Amino acid sequence: MKFTDGFWHVRPGVDALYAQEAYDIDQRGNSLQISAPTKVIERRGDVLNRALLGITLSSPLEGVIRVRIEKNTGGDTGPGFELVGEEPGHGEVAVTDADGTITAGPLTARITRGAPWNLTFDAEGTRLTSSGHKSIGYLTLDDDAPITTEPAGVSGVTTTGLAPASAYVHGRLSLGVGELVYGLGERFGPLVKNGQTIDIWNADGGTSSEQSYKNIPFYLTNRGYGVLVNHPEHVSFEVGTESVEEVQFSVAGEALEYLVIYGPTKKEILERYTRLTGRPARVPAWSYGLWLSTSFTTQYDEATVNSFIDGMAERDLPLSVFHFDCFWMREFNWTDFEWDPRVFPDPEGMLARLHDKNLHVSAWINPYIAQRADIFAEAKAAGYLVKKPNGDVWQWDMWQAGMGLVDFTNPEAVTWFQGKLRHLFSQGVDAIKTDFGERIPTDVVWHDGSSPLVMHNLYTQLYNKAVFEVLQEHRGEGDAVLFARSATVGGQQQPVHWGGDNSSSFESMAETLRGGLSLAFSGFGYWSHDIGGFEGMPDAAVFKRWLAFGLMSSHSRLHGSTSYRVPWLFDDGSEAPGQSAVDVTRRFTTLKLALMPYLYEVGLEAHRSGTPFMRPMQLEFGDDPATEYLDRQYLLGPDLLVAPVFSAAGEVRYYLPAGTWTNYLTGVVVSGGGWRTETHAFDSIPLWVREGAVIVTGSRTDRPDYDYTDGALLTVYPGFSGTRTVEVTNPLDGSVVTFTVTETDGDITVSAASSVSRPAPAFSARRAGGDTGRAIDGKVVICAKSELWSF
Repeated sequence: MKFTDGFWHVRPGVDALYAQEAYDIDQRGNSLQISAPTKVIERRGDVLNRALLGITLSSPLEGVIRVRIEKNTGGDTGPGFELVGEEPGHGEVAVTDADGTITAGPLTARITRGAPWNLTFDAEGTRLTSSGHKSIGYLTLDDDAPITTEPAGVSGVTTTGLAPASAYVHGRLSLGVGELVYGLGERFGPLVKNGQTIDIWNADGGTSSEQSYKNIPFYLTNRGYGVLVNHPEHVSFEVGTESVEEVQFSVAGEALEYLVIYGPTKKEILERYTRLTGRPARVPAWSYGLWLSTSFTTQYDEATVNSFIDGMAERDLPLSVFHFDCFWMREFNWTDFEWDPRVFPDPEGMLARLHDKNLHVSAWINPYIAQRADIFAEAKAAGYLVKKPNGDVWQWDMWQAGMGLVDFTNPEAVTWFQGKLRHLFSQGVDAIKTDFGERIPTDVVWHDGSSPLVMHNLYTQLYNKAVFEVLQEHRGEGDAVLFARSATVGGQQQPVHWGGDNSSSFESMAETLRGGLSLAFSGFGYWSHDIGGFEGMPDAAVFKRWLAFGLMSSHSRLHGSTSYRVPWLFDDGSEAPGQSAVDVTRRFTTLKLALMPYLYEVGLEAHRSGTPFMRPMQLEFGDDPATEYLDRQYLLGPDLLVAPVFSAAGEVRYYLPAGTWTNYLTGVVVSGGGWRTETHAFDSIPLWVREGAVIVTGSRTDRPDYDYTDGALLTVYPGFSGTRTVEVTNPLDGSVVTFTVTETDGDITVSAASSVSRPAPAFSARRAGGDTGRAIDGKVVICAKSELWSF
């Protein structure tokens, strides 16, 4: 939301009142209360007829400082997000004649008494950011102000895409020279957000627009801190666009709250942020395997499903999950939780037969109930659907004819909805795709009286939480998984999320990756996307290049809109050996399955610390300025670098940071610190192992869920020195084997210890490119010079 006309003036119709000074500073327990008049008080008469802004500084967590700005406090200022990690008692406060400070661990906020307004944030002797002159504003709009004058449409937003209001509060935080901003949700434009104006307003806009399914009012910078604007409603961010030296964020109403979160590293920022807003749940090992879908509007029945599954098996293509998209239910009836009897007359038997093939089953739902569905009348009578102000059920035809919207602010409606899901699970469904949840109207009344503007973005959290809770109840903690499209702050607690409706092109493949990296910077641990693109039919080159990218992602799904995504449809028999879509699918599926001991630990780290599975380069190499703008490559966990190929001919240009790197596929060792330009066949991708890494691979390539500790292979890569422990978790029982790898005078010793009482596991170890030696008495020694093994 832009309020100014250049540096000096406000726009016509805008009246701006700014905090001019810290008139008084009071300690209130563990917080500071500051009175900030909108004029410098020079004489007693200046206090009359004057707006006063109240600013409170407090700390919900070590390393985090909350700033709350309030104009009028008589109204409802909104709930904010659920800060599940908030703890009492943080914040050491001091007030002097010159200033007031609040310190939360390494982070200190200092407010200078008097004029001009000056609030600074420092950590460990370094200035992080500051809030200076005109940074805190209360702005009112005349009726003819040219900002939000359009009437609200059927979706509850103005034609500008913004929530209508007549008063706003904004905050601004300074940007230093060279400071770059990342995050703000799953956004498909440039990864660096400087120069962008971003509206936090969930929308079903596809991946080729500035809209987003997952809007997160949280950003972090390369200066060592992040900022969460604690408002579920519409938030507008101007990242160096209204004031090029600042990030501005504004919300409608009388109050604004934001939290400054210290790192100093980006990993530590995300650790604190997810400690505050919730860690990603642990996901099951089987979910990392390949998912195959019926696609969206394609024709299918049990025979079609079996032809796909049997076709994959016949071609030796490991499959872990089969997904039934919308038309498992009868048209015009979504979502009624009833299998269409015309094509699925025996759903329980069918699902049992799929389980017999060692498959898990996913089913599509959304939170809308079509008028023709039998349960619509049931939900209407019980008051479970969102209503208009006149008491009628809110309905429209945009998705399903006459559909209503489940009111998840009603606890009884949640229980009712979860009961429908329990029936689905009792039939044999294992996972749920929670589609939609973005087009939430604002001209409605909610059961609990919530503001419609707040509920527009917050709805998705209530929706996904209701489904995830009953999934955890049914399958147990650690075995529940969603495939969700929409999200807001806290949504990372209910994984997995996928990137929405992309197109079948290399350009869309690249924008999809940008969205995933941006989401990783927003606290989400796991992420997926539609391999080959959702809209349209990809040509064979796009599909095969996307296969490598998709299977080198946290979760991997074959899904389309109007066409199937089974690999053999993209082959005509003229392909060279290893270059068919079937061969490429097999190549990268088995590669991922072999890497499961390593990848599963990466997922556990996301669950424990909030560090994402797919990591932007800036997260691991923040000290290398060459990585600052990179958005076409990433890391899987700490040690595997992936550079997807975005061209039919296989040309790819990417950057290797300084250090020794080993090509995982070829064993070639090179020195980093520069750019590489290569051409790759369809069965290849730049996949590099970081210097000094220890990668554990498993003994099976037919499924993702097996005992990784049985027959594990440890490969020690060039540059390893010192001692490192590597954990391998058995996903079947949770037991852990800890491998200790030690380098002494060039020799490397590998030993194993188990978390349970049992003999040392059988394992193998090797140097990259060297011979493999098997453990004797739980120990392997790799000799430095001869590459022979001694025990």
